[in-house]
Amino acid sequence: MEDRTEQEQASPEVRARIQGSFERQGLMGLLGARMAHIAPGRVHIVLPGRPEVTQQNGYFHAGATSAIADGAGGYAAFTLFPENTSVLTVEYKINLLAPAVGDHIEAVGTVLKSGRTLTVCRLEVFGVQGGERSLVATGQQTLIRVDARPDQ
Repeated sequence: MEDRTEQEQASPEVRARIQGSFERQGLMGLLGARMAHIAPGRVHIVLPGRPEVTQQNGYFHAGATSAIADGAGGYAAFTLFPENTSVLTVEYKINLLAPAVGDHIEAVGTVLKSGRTLTVCRLEVFGVQGGERSLVATGQQTLIRVDARPDQ
C-alpha cells in the first residue's frame, strides 16, 4: 500500500523554495544528487550510482549515503517552515543496515514532529536496483528553524 504522502505534492511555492535551496547546495551538486519528491513533511533525494560516490568495495560510500539522508530530512522539515526561515541540522544518527548497492540510492526524510524551534525527522535510505527497493540505512535527525540570512 502506498503511503498517502507519496501521492501528495507540496504547493508550487514550497516546491520552488525547496528546489532553489537544494540547487544552492554545492555538495549535492558535487555528488550528483537530485530532488525526486517534495510533499508536506516528506522529501526524497536520489543519488545515481557512479564510481565517484562509492567506496573501495564498490558500495555507495557511507558519507554519500549519510549526506543525502541528512538533506532529505532537512528539506522535509523545511517544507513545513514559514517563508523567510531556513533550516539547520542540530544532530543526526545513521545506522547502516546493509551495503548500499543498486542503480541508485534514495533517501526519504519524513517529519515525525514539527515544532516552533526544533523538528524531528525519520531518515531512511534505500538501495534501488531495477525497481526493487531494499532498506540500507535508517536514522533520526533533529533540526532547528532559523531566520533566513538576507542573501538566501
